Amino acid sequence: MPPTLARFLLPIALVLLSVTWGYTWVLAKEALSYAPPFAFVAERCVGGALSLFLIAKLIGKPLKLVAPGTTVAIGLTQVTGFMAFQTWALVEGGPGKTAVLIFTMPIWTLLIAWPVLKERIRGKQWLAAGSTLTGLVLIIEPWNLHTSLLSKILGLLAALSWAIGTVLVKRLRTKVQTDLLSLTAWQMLIGSVPLVLLALFVPERATNWTSAYIGILVFMAVVSTALCWWLWITILDRVPAWEASLSVLGTPVVAIISSRLVLKEEFNASELTGIVLIASGLALLSLIGWAASRRSTT
Repeated sequence: MPPTLARFLLPIALVLLSVTWGYTWVLAKEALSYAPPFAFVAERCVGGALSLFLIAKLIGKPLKLVAPGTTVAIGLTQVTGFMAFQTWALVEGGPGKTAVLIFTMPIWTLLIAWPVLKERIRGKQWLAAGSTLTGLVLIIEPWNLHTSLLSKILGLLAALSWAIGTVLVKRLRTKVQTDLLSLTAWQMLIGSVPLVLLALFVPERATNWTSAYIGILVFMAVVSTALCWWLWITILDRVPAWEASLSVLGTPVVAIISSRLVLKEEFNASELTGIVLIASGLALLSLIGWAASRRSTT
C-alpha cells in the first residue's frame, strides 16, 4: 500500500471506530429493552464471530488457529472479560457515568505496555496523553459518581480486561505472523463461549424477538462487533498500544454527544471541557504521527 494512502486510512479507521462504538452505547440501551443483558451480549458476540468467519471464508483468508494459548487468553480477556464485566456493571449501576469508567482503559494500557512491551511516551506525546486523559477525567467526573461501589469496580475490571487483551494482541503480533481477520474471528469465537454459558445459566427474562431488536442485533453483531474489533486490532497492529488506546477515547465523546442529542439532555461544563481536551489531544497525536510519517518518507 502506498505510504500516502496508508497515512489517510488510519485516521479514517479511527474516526469510523469512534463514531460506531460511540453510538453503540445508545443502541445497546435500546436493545436492553428487548433482551436481558447477558443474552444480548452473547447473541451479539456469537453473531460477530460467525460474521468474521464467513467473511474470512468468502475472501479466502486462512482460518487456521495460530498461537492457540495466547489467542485463548486474548479471547477471554478482550471479549469475555470485557463484555461480561461491562454488562454486569450496567446491570448494577445503570448506563450512567459508571459505564464511562470502562474508558480508563488507556491508563491501564499505558501502565502495562511500559514494562511488557517497552513502549515509551516521549516529547510532545506526553502533552497529547495528558490532554486526552485529563479530558477523560472531566467526562467521568469521579467526584460525582452516585452508583454503587460494585458497579464502579466492575467498570474498572472491564477496562483492565480490555487493556490486558490489547497488550496481549500487540505482543503476539511482534512474535508470530498471523492474519488479523483470522485472529479477530478466533478471539471472538473463543470469548463468546463463556458468554453463552452465562446467558444459559444466569436467570433472565426471555428475549423479545421483534423486527426492531433483530435490526439492532444485526448492526451490533456485524458492524459494532465484527467490523469494529477487526478495525481495532488492525489499528493496534500499526501504532503503539498506548497510542491506539488514547485514540479510541473519541468513543466516549461520541457516546455522550449522541446520548445527549437523542435523549434531549443538556451538556454540563465539565463534559464540554473534557470533550475539547480529548479532541485536542487526539488532534495532537494525529499531527505527531503525520509529521513522523513525513520524516520517514523523505
